[in-house]
Amino acid sequence: MSLRVTLATASRVLHQLRRDRRTIALVLVVPPFLLTLFRYVFDGQPETFDRVGGPLVGIFPLITMFLVTSIAMLRERTTGTLERLMSMPLAKADLLLGYGLAFALLAAVQATITTAVAFGLLGLDVDGPVWVVVMLATANALLGVGLGLFLSAFASTEFQAVQFLPAVLVPQILLCGLLVPRDRMNGFLEAISDALPMSYAFDGLERAIAGETDRWLALDASVVLGSVVIALLLGATTLRRRTA
Repeated sequence: MSLRVTLATASRVLHQLRRDRRTIALVLVVPPFLLTLFRYVFDGQPETFDRVGGPLVGIFPLITMFLVTSIAMLRERTTGTLERLMSMPLAKADLLLGYGLAFALLAAVQATITTAVAFGLLGLDVDGPVWVVVMLATANALLGVGLGLFLSAFASTEFQAVQFLPAVLVPQILLCGLLVPRDRMNGFLEAISDALPMSYAFDGLERAIAGETDRWLALDASVVLGSVVIALLLGATTLRRRTA
Protein backbone atom coordinates (compact mmCIF):
# COMPACT_ATOMS: atom_id res chain seq x y z
CA MET A 1 0.00 0.00 0.00
CA SER A 2 1.08 3.58 -0.67
CA LEU A 3 -0.33 6.65 1.05
CA ARG A 4 0.69 8.76 -1.95
CA VAL A 5 -1.30 6.60 -4.38
CA THR A 6 -4.30 6.53 -2.05
CA LEU A 7 -4.34 10.32 -1.72
CA ALA A 8 -3.80 10.77 -5.46
CA THR A 9 -6.79 8.52 -6.18
CA ALA A 10 -8.94 10.40 -3.67
CA SER A 11 -7.88 13.74 -5.21
CA ARG A 12 -8.78 12.55 -8.72
CA VAL A 13 -12.23 11.38 -7.63
CA LEU A 14 -12.94 14.61 -5.76
CA HIS A 15 -11.84 16.64 -8.80
CA GLN A 16 -14.25 14.70 -10.99
CA LEU A 17 -17.10 15.15 -8.52
CA ARG A 18 -16.45 18.86 -8.21
CA ARG A 19 -17.06 19.31 -11.93
CA ASP A 20 -20.35 17.38 -11.75
CA ARG A 21 -22.77 20.00 -10.43
CA ARG A 22 -25.80 17.74 -10.61
CA THR A 23 -24.10 15.15 -8.41
CA ILE A 24 -23.06 17.82 -5.92
CA ALA A 25 -26.66 19.04 -5.82
CA LEU A 26 -27.92 15.49 -5.29
CA VAL A 27 -25.52 14.93 -2.41
CA LEU A 28 -25.63 18.29 -0.64
CA VAL A 29 -29.06 19.73 -1.46
CA VAL A 30 -31.48 16.81 -1.81
CA PRO A 31 -31.22 15.33 1.73
CA PRO A 32 -31.86 18.70 3.48
CA PHE A 33 -34.67 19.39 1.01
CA LEU A 34 -36.34 16.03 1.69
CA LEU A 35 -35.99 16.58 5.42
CA THR A 36 -37.58 20.03 5.07
CA LEU A 37 -40.41 18.54 3.01
CA PHE A 38 -40.93 15.89 5.67
CA ARG A 39 -41.01 18.56 8.38
CA TYR A 40 -43.86 20.45 6.73
CA VAL A 41 -45.77 17.32 5.80
CA PHE A 42 -46.15 16.86 9.56
CA ASP A 43 -46.49 20.58 10.24
CA GLY A 44 -49.32 19.99 12.73
CA GLN A 45 -47.59 17.03 14.37
CA PRO A 46 -44.19 18.24 15.65
CA GLU A 47 -43.86 15.20 17.90
CA THR A 48 -43.93 12.95 14.83
CA PHE A 49 -41.14 14.94 13.18
CA ASP A 50 -39.09 14.82 16.39
CA ARG A 51 -39.51 11.03 16.53
CA VAL A 52 -38.80 10.15 12.91
CA GLY A 53 -36.88 13.19 11.67
CA GLY A 54 -33.76 12.32 13.66
CA PRO A 55 -33.20 8.91 12.08
CA LEU A 56 -33.96 10.40 8.65
CA VAL A 57 -30.96 12.69 9.14
CA GLY A 58 -28.90 9.55 8.56
CA ILE A 59 -31.13 7.58 6.22
CA PHE A 60 -31.42 10.24 3.50
CA PRO A 61 -27.61 10.65 3.21
CA LEU A 62 -27.23 6.87 3.10
CA ILE A 63 -29.58 6.65 0.11
CA THR A 64 -28.01 9.50 -1.86
CA MET A 65 -24.43 8.33 -1.21
CA PHE A 66 -25.40 4.84 -2.34
CA LEU A 67 -26.72 6.20 -5.64
CA VAL A 68 -23.79 8.52 -6.28
CA THR A 69 -21.12 5.97 -5.37
CA SER A 70 -22.59 3.06 -7.30
CA ILE A 71 -23.04 5.14 -10.48
CA ALA A 72 -19.62 6.80 -10.18
CA MET A 73 -17.85 3.48 -9.73
CA LEU A 74 -19.85 1.94 -12.57
CA ARG A 75 -18.66 4.72 -14.88
CA GLU A 76 -15.07 3.97 -13.87
CA ARG A 77 -15.61 0.33 -14.80
CA THR A 78 -17.48 0.83 -18.07
CA THR A 79 -15.23 3.59 -19.43
CA GLY A 80 -12.14 1.47 -18.87
CA THR A 81 -10.62 3.83 -16.29
CA LEU A 82 -10.64 1.21 -13.57
CA GLU A 83 -9.16 -1.41 -15.92
CA ARG A 84 -6.32 0.93 -16.89
CA LEU A 85 -5.59 1.69 -13.25
CA MET A 86 -5.63 -2.00 -12.35
CA SER A 87 -3.08 -2.69 -15.10
CA MET A 88 -0.60 -0.55 -13.20
CA PRO A 89 1.60 -1.88 -10.37
CA LEU A 90 -0.50 -0.63 -7.48
CA ALA A 91 -2.46 -2.37 -4.75
CA LYS A 92 -6.21 -2.88 -4.81
CA ALA A 93 -6.32 -1.40 -1.32
CA ASP A 94 -4.82 1.86 -2.62
CA LEU A 95 -7.59 2.23 -5.19
CA LEU A 96 -10.42 1.21 -2.90
CA LEU A 97 -9.20 3.35 0.00
CA GLY A 98 -8.76 6.27 -2.36
CA TYR A 99 -12.34 6.01 -3.56
CA GLY A 100 -13.54 5.42 -0.01
CA LEU A 101 -11.63 8.44 1.31
CA ALA A 102 -12.99 10.75 -1.37
CA PHE A 103 -16.58 9.70 -0.79
CA ALA A 104 -16.05 9.70 2.99
CA LEU A 105 -15.09 13.38 2.86
CA LEU A 106 -18.15 14.09 0.74
CA ALA A 107 -20.30 12.06 3.16
CA ALA A 108 -19.00 14.05 6.13
CA VAL A 109 -19.87 17.35 4.45
CA GLN A 110 -23.29 16.02 3.49
CA ALA A 111 -24.07 14.76 7.00
CA THR A 112 -22.94 18.06 8.54
CA ILE A 113 -25.14 20.15 6.24
CA THR A 114 -28.16 17.88 6.72
CA THR A 115 -27.77 17.92 10.49
CA ALA A 116 -27.32 21.70 10.56
CA VAL A 117 -30.54 22.18 8.59
CA ALA A 118 -32.43 19.71 10.79
CA PHE A 119 -31.41 21.22 14.12
CA GLY A 120 -30.80 24.81 13.12
CA LEU A 121 -33.56 25.63 10.63
CA LEU A 122 -36.20 22.97 11.19
CA GLY A 123 -36.07 22.96 14.98
CA LEU A 124 -35.58 19.22 15.42
CA ASP A 125 -35.61 18.57 19.16
CA VAL A 126 -33.04 16.17 20.61
CA ASP A 127 -32.05 15.15 24.10
CA GLY A 128 -28.61 13.82 23.17
CA PRO A 129 -25.42 15.53 21.94
CA VAL A 130 -25.72 16.86 18.39
CA TRP A 131 -22.14 15.81 17.57
CA VAL A 132 -23.09 12.17 18.18
CA VAL A 133 -25.91 12.51 15.66
CA VAL A 134 -23.48 14.04 13.14
CA MET A 135 -21.02 11.18 13.61
CA LEU A 136 -23.75 8.55 13.20
CA ALA A 137 -25.17 10.30 10.14
CA THR A 138 -21.68 10.28 8.62
CA ALA A 139 -21.30 6.57 9.44
CA ASN A 140 -24.63 5.89 7.72
CA ALA A 141 -23.50 7.81 4.65
CA LEU A 142 -20.32 5.72 4.66
CA LEU A 143 -22.50 2.61 4.72
CA GLY A 144 -24.12 3.86 1.54
CA VAL A 145 -20.64 4.38 0.07
CA GLY A 146 -19.54 0.85 0.92
CA LEU A 147 -22.69 -0.74 -0.46
CA GLY A 148 -22.48 1.38 -3.61
CA LEU A 149 -18.85 0.44 -4.27
CA PHE A 150 -19.62 -3.24 -3.84
CA LEU A 151 -22.90 -3.50 -5.74
CA SER A 152 -21.67 -1.45 -8.70
CA ALA A 153 -19.75 -4.56 -9.78
CA PHE A 154 -23.05 -6.34 -10.51
CA ALA A 155 -24.43 -3.68 -12.87
CA SER A 156 -23.50 -3.10 -16.48
CA THR A 157 -25.51 0.12 -16.97
CA GLU A 158 -26.45 3.09 -14.81
CA PHE A 159 -30.09 1.99 -14.99
CA GLN A 160 -29.16 -1.36 -13.48
CA ALA A 161 -27.20 0.41 -10.75
CA VAL A 162 -30.27 2.46 -9.83
CA GLN A 163 -32.34 -0.73 -9.71
CA PHE A 164 -30.35 -1.83 -6.66
CA LEU A 165 -32.03 0.99 -4.71
CA PRO A 166 -35.48 -0.65 -4.55
CA ALA A 167 -33.91 -4.10 -4.38
CA VAL A 168 -31.43 -3.47 -1.58
CA LEU A 169 -32.30 -0.28 0.30
CA VAL A 170 -36.11 -0.02 0.20
CA PRO A 171 -36.65 -3.36 2.01
CA GLN A 172 -34.23 -2.19 4.70
CA ILE A 173 -36.13 1.10 5.05
CA LEU A 174 -39.39 -0.81 5.49
CA LEU A 175 -37.91 -3.18 8.07
CA CYS A 176 -35.57 -0.88 10.03
CA GLY A 177 -38.30 0.36 12.39
CA LEU A 178 -39.04 3.67 10.69
CA LEU A 179 -42.68 2.81 9.97
CA VAL A 180 -43.40 0.24 12.68
CA PRO A 181 -41.25 -0.70 15.70
CA ARG A 182 -39.38 -3.88 14.89
CA ASP A 183 -40.66 -5.73 17.95
CA ARG A 184 -44.22 -5.30 16.64
CA MET A 185 -43.47 -6.90 13.28
CA ASN A 186 -44.09 -10.46 12.26
CA GLY A 187 -41.48 -12.65 13.96
CA PHE A 188 -40.02 -13.74 10.63
CA LEU A 189 -39.63 -10.14 9.44
CA GLU A 190 -38.15 -9.09 12.78
CA ALA A 191 -35.52 -11.82 12.44
CA ILE A 192 -34.64 -10.55 8.94
CA SER A 193 -34.41 -6.97 10.20
CA ASP A 194 -31.93 -8.09 12.87
CA ALA A 195 -29.51 -9.03 10.06
CA LEU A 196 -29.84 -5.75 8.12
CA PRO A 197 -27.33 -2.95 8.74
CA MET A 198 -29.90 -0.18 8.30
CA SER A 199 -31.79 -1.50 11.34
CA TYR A 200 -28.76 -0.71 13.48
CA ALA A 201 -28.27 2.62 11.72
CA PHE A 202 -31.85 3.57 12.60
CA ASP A 203 -31.58 2.30 16.18
CA GLY A 204 -28.33 4.18 16.72
CA LEU A 205 -29.77 7.48 15.54
CA GLU A 206 -32.93 6.93 17.56
CA ARG A 207 -30.87 6.31 20.71
CA ALA A 208 -28.68 9.35 20.02
CA ILE A 209 -31.72 11.57 19.58
CA ALA A 210 -33.12 10.29 22.90
CA GLY A 211 -29.81 10.88 24.67
CA GLU A 212 -29.17 7.16 25.29
CA THR A 213 -25.41 7.22 24.80
CA ASP A 214 -24.86 3.77 26.29
CA ARG A 215 -23.36 0.45 25.26
CA TRP A 216 -26.31 -0.27 22.97
CA LEU A 217 -25.55 2.86 20.99
CA ALA A 218 -21.91 1.76 20.79
CA LEU A 219 -23.09 -1.64 19.51
CA ASP A 220 -25.25 -0.03 16.82
CA ALA A 221 -22.37 2.17 15.68
CA SER A 222 -19.99 -0.81 15.66
CA VAL A 223 -22.34 -2.85 13.49
CA VAL A 224 -22.72 0.01 11.00
CA LEU A 225 -18.97 0.62 10.77
CA GLY A 226 -18.32 -3.13 10.58
CA SER A 227 -20.77 -3.34 7.68
CA VAL A 228 -18.86 -0.56 5.93
CA VAL A 229 -15.59 -2.50 6.28
CA ILE A 230 -17.20 -5.74 5.07
CA ALA A 231 -18.72 -3.97 2.04
CA LEU A 232 -15.34 -2.44 1.15
CA LEU A 233 -13.59 -5.80 1.50
CA LEU A 234 -16.21 -7.42 -0.72
CA GLY A 235 -15.77 -4.54 -3.16
CA ALA A 236 -12.05 -5.30 -3.30
CA THR A 237 -12.82 -8.83 -4.48
CA THR A 238 -14.60 -7.40 -7.54
CA LEU A 239 -11.49 -5.54 -8.71
CA ARG A 240 -9.66 -7.54 -11.38
CA ARG A 241 -6.30 -6.83 -12.93
CA ARG A 242 -6.20 -6.88 -16.74
CA THR A 243 -4.55 -9.96 -18.12
CA ALA A 244 -2.47 -10.05 -21.26
